[in-house]
Amino acid sequence: MDMTHYMELLAVNQPWNLLIFMAIPVILAETVAITELYILFRRSFKGTVRAINKVAGILAGFYFLVVFLHLFFKAVIPITTAGEWRTIIDVIAVGFYLLGVVPLLGIALLEIGAIWRRKSEEWKLGAHAIFVGLFLLVAHIAMIFGMLSPGLLSGSSPVHH
Repeated sequence: MDMTHYMELLAVNQPWNLLIFMAIPVILAETVAITELYILFRRSFKGTVRAINKVAGILAGFYFLVVFLHLFFKAVIPITTAGEWRTIIDVIAVGFYLLGVVPLLGIALLEIGAIWRRKSEEWKLGAHAIFVGLFLLVAHIAMIFGMLSPGLLSGSSPVHH
């Protein structure tokens, strides 16, 4: 069966690629999501759960920025230059995976005070929740398309630029 570059990345060099490109970012992002629910329900801006949320958010954002830069220069540019995309399914899977950098980096920048420093804690809580939701959305789109066979689109040819 044909596979997307997304799935191929996770399948090769076992277990390291799976840990580096999936497990670590997802564990950090899920930690943020789970602690986010507690914070939203309790409106608790201090304490252990908030500290875990903050640390996981900062780590997730900057870790995924490194992953994004690595994959952009080592995979996306070479694949695009060589015209080796495996249909639009492949482009969507990889593109949405990499798009995860936007909400995760947004969380990190919010946590370190680089953006929206003067906003209220309530406002920041809302922005934080939106970033978490956006990450979950793009990550799930990436996973769904990543698990599809690129050849599923009968009559489709690889995407060439």
